This record gives sequence, structure tokens and C-alpha cells, in this order.
Amino acid sequence: MSFGQGGPQSQWDPWTPQSQQPQPQQPWNSGNSDNTPDWAALAEASEARAKRRRLLFIGGGALATVAIASAVAVAVVSANGSDQASDGPSSQLPSTADIPSSTATEPSFAPTSAPPPLDPKDFVSSVKKDKAPLSPDLLFPGTQLTMGETVYKKGPTADTRTCGSAAQGTLPKVLDTNKCTRLLRVTYTKGDTAVTVGVAVFDTEAQAAKAKKDADKKSIVRSLSGGGVKSFCTGAVCRSTTNSYGRYAYFTVAGFTGGKDVTEKSTGVFRAGDDLAEFAFRQIRRRGEAQASAAAEAG
Repeated sequence: MSFGQGGPQSQWDPWTPQSQQPQPQQPWNSGNSDNTPDWAALAEASEARAKRRRLLFIGGGALATVAIASAVAVAVVSANGSDQASDGPSSQLPSTADIPSSTATEPSFAPTSAPPPLDPKDFVSSVKKDKAPLSPDLLFPGTQLTMGETVYKKGPTADTRTCGSAAQGTLPKVLDTNKCTRLLRVTYTKGDTAVTVGVAVFDTEAQAAKAKKDADKKSIVRSLSGGGVKSFCTGAVCRSTTNSYGRYAYFTVAGFTGGKDVTEKSTGVFRAGDDLAEFAFRQIRRRGEAQASAAAEAG
């Protein structure tokens, strides 16, 4: 079978975008008078064109693979480039100050602390600080006292500037020697039991402590009766206590209002004396706490 001659040879180059792809020449059978195409020739030409395209696509894929491989190689070198020389000038590298350090210490701050709380005892240890008003009713307020389950009824009160006159036995000398300035007294009762509490006031804690030390078994505060409370502990055996806190020394005398002697079996009297001594201590301490709190709020 013979093919017709095509046009001039094409200059199309697959690698040159400006070149034009040649158009396929339709082969005609010169011996065919009815101009019927040669289908076998057309199929052969089509197959040749498809083969060229496949070669082109394969070649382009190979180039892309080479490019990807090069990029991976560069990335690997960059990742492991801690010991590789840099192609750029050293001035383009970050300075050590710009590189965060994993060993940098946390910022430290000077510790702060609140000032120590004021000591309540300081405010009842010297006349210079103990400036709050003072009286028997302020130190022992109300009309009754509850200690645990026991209720004591408040009786008469007294405020004596000559301390010795409100004491008996060896106590007047103890108070006068240590320069007692006031003796506050109050009586509480429960049934036929009565207790008088006496709080002696001094200018300093040292004087109060010395008065406590100088007192003996015969140093007794004088009982306070009246206002519905019968006389007690004027000739009968009674029980007494002595203690001090700050610039205050406090004493108790407890007995029976009917004149009966206190014995070791008089547990109610002992309990009443202990309760009132404890209450006197708490009230003096609360006085210091109130003044310490006021001073703290004032700054």
C-alpha cells in the first residue's frame, strides 16, 4: 500500500514552547478514485503520536522525581546541619543573645512577709501602753457569768485607790511595797457559795510579778459583800488563790455565805474559785487583745 506525500517536515520540538505541533497528514490512497481514507495508515499514525506523548510524560515525571529528591536532600542537610559550614556570612546568623536557652533560670523576687502580729501582752504590761479605760464594770461586765455549765450571779463591785485597805493578812504590805495603784473587786455567787475577785493594778509587769512572788498563804483579798450578798470569809476558813498577768496581779477568796468553813470536800467552792480566777485572767488578756487590734488597724 502506498501513502500520499505529506507537506514539509515539521519543526515542532516538545521542549520548545514556541514550536507548533504538526497536524497529521491524512494519508490518501492515490489509487482510490472515490477518496476513501486509508484507515490502517491513520491508526498507525495515531499510535505513533500516543507513543511520543507517553515518552514526554515519563520524562517530565523523572525530572519531578529528581527535583523532589534534591529538596529532600537539602532538608536532611538542614536538619543535620549543626556541624555543617554555612554558605551565608556570619553576620546573618542569630546572635547567642537571640537564642533562647533551656537552662535559663526563673526570675526571682524578694520574699515578702506581713509584719509580725502585735503581742497583746505588751499592751497590758506597762502603764505607758495600757491606756484603755478601766473600771470593775468594764473588766467584769454584765450581770452574770457562765463558765461551762455553771452560772454565777454578779454581786457588788468596788474600786479602791488605797490598795492595802481592801486586803487583809500579809497582802496589804505586799501591795504597798510593790506600789499598787488600784484594787478592783467584784463578787459572784452561786447558791451559798461566794467568791470575791481582786485585781491589783501596777505600773509595770515586774511590779505585779514581784507582788505575786511576795504573797503567801496569809495574803488574802478582803471579801466584798452587800447588795444582797451576805458577809463571808470574815472569820471562817476560806480558800484563796494568787496569780499575775502583765501589770496586773489577781487574787480570789471563796467560801460560804453562811459562815461555814471550807474543807477539802468543798469541791463547789474550789471550782468557783478556779472559775473566777480563770475569768479574771481571760478578761485581762482580752483587754490586751483589744488594744493590740486597735493599734494594728491604726497602722
